[in-house]
Order: sequence, then C-alpha cells, then structure tokens
Amino acid sequence: DVQLVESGGGLVQPGGSLRLSCAASVYPYRNYCMGWFRQAPGEERERVAAIDSDSITTVYADSVKGRFTISKDNAKDTLYLQMDSLKPEDTAMYFCGAARLVYSRNLLLANEYKHWGQGTQVTVS
Repeated sequence: DVQLVESGGGLVQPGGSLRLSCAASVYPYRNYCMGWFRQAPGEERERVAAIDSDSITTVYADSVKGRFTISKDNAKDTLYLQMDSLKPEDTAMYFCGAARLVYSRNLLLANEYKHWGQGTQVTVS
C-alpha cells in the first residue's frame, strides 16, 4: 500500500525558512515522479514544485520560483521542499504527490498524481 507522510510544517515569520519532507513507501521510489502542491482554506489545490524520477527535471510555479527548491533522495525514499523568503501568501496546507510516469511538461498537473499524503500546515505570519 502506498503511503506518503509529510512533515516539517509550522509557524514562521515572513522572510523565514522551512524545510518540508515527504517520506514515501512506494516501490521502487526511484521510478516515481514527485510533486508538492498546496491548498489554502477556500481555495483550489495549487501547484508548487515537481521533480522527475531521476531528479533531472525540476519545475516550479512562478509564485515560488527562486525561493523554493525541490529535491529527491532516492536512497532515503524522501522528497524535500526547501522554502526560503517565505511570504504570508505561502500559508497553506502542503501536500506531496507521487506518480509513476509523467511527461516533463505535465509534472505540475495535480491530476497526474495518483498518490497523496495527508499534508503539513505552513503558516507565515
């Protein structure tokens, strides 16, 4: 059974940093593309960043480009999101998603991801 468990969220002041983690129990993890998405109350799920299975391609939403960095550790079956220069508008529940086969051009499409975690809350205030 596929499980994704996010952690690392919390309350941070504007301009601060957080590092989110997503521990995955998918096999083989190295074959999965991974993504981060977020959802604020009353809003639709929004793309944040994604990475292909071999960590060759990374893509970011314009709103986080230059501030967030996604990375994938295939040895630890873990996905990360380093978030710097946080803004109040980054406040949301952050979810990680996993998918086996995704074209690079579709990495930021939420409907490509078949497996999701429960989320971790990030509050910037």
